[in-house]
Amino acid sequence: MSKTKKAKPGKAVKLPKTTPPLPPAQDEKGGLDFARAWVEFPDPADDEQVFRCDLTWLTSRWSCIFGSGCQGIQAGRADDGCCTLGAHFSDEDDEKRVAGHVARLTPDVWQFHDVGTESGWTQTDEDGERQTRRWDGSCIFQNRPGFAGGAGCSLHILALKEGKEPLETKPDVCWQLPVRRTYDWIDRPDDTRVLQISIGEYDRRGWGPGGHDLHWWCTSATSAHGAGDPVYVTYRPELTELMGKPAYDRLVELCEERLSSLLPMAPHPADPAPSA
Repeated sequence: MSKTKKAKPGKAVKLPKTTPPLPPAQDEKGGLDFARAWVEFPDPADDEQVFRCDLTWLTSRWSCIFGSGCQGIQAGRADDGCCTLGAHFSDEDDEKRVAGHVARLTPDVWQFHDVGTESGWTQTDEDGERQTRRWDGSCIFQNRPGFAGGAGCSLHILALKEGKEPLETKPDVCWQLPVRRTYDWIDRPDDTRVLQISIGEYDRRGWGPGGHDLHWWCTSATSAHGAGDPVYVTYRPELTELMGKPAYDRLVELCEERLSSLLPMAPHPADPAPSA
């Protein structure tokens, strides 16, 4: 993995802004601002970096429920999940990497293989940014329910078929969601600078101004917070890629301390209430 500060996160998808914003779906709970437990620690692999991590999010019991209760970001298109708008590439390298995996997709894995290979699978948005092409109302790589090769992202299915992690084959923004990585240069009183890398929840605001108008978003939904293992465990491959293994290992220690009540507790409001 390249040094963390050189890696680029996926860009937020631009959404149209409507007035007034839509009310949260009934399944969503807690709003966007509530007490969170954050921890900051130096990057064990780079003394010019520090990590700032949201332990409330990373120890929550969120899990992806695509195809198992996901309501989708657009009303009437629950089967799309968060794939309705396609995926913006983080940079040219991201698009080039994905292209190498697209070349291995076959019709039994990718429902729209003929369309994508004949007329292209990318497009440029109104701001000149590159993204996966939308086809029939959603991302061209999304296999629809009933497809013999399996519903969901064909690039994800390809990774599982080849014994790879899906983060290897999918666009950056797709495998990072709903973890959000941001960067801030911090100027210290002694005139030194460090790069602060924040690892947290990709809530509605991560999508930009139009995020408030999403039909539904999973990180605030009680139905998506029923996993047996916390996010820092289930997202081990993704967090390791985003942080590097030494920093991830340190994160695990801190998450386990929090769950052992050695650090302040501030449960995610969408998590189920503890059993008596």
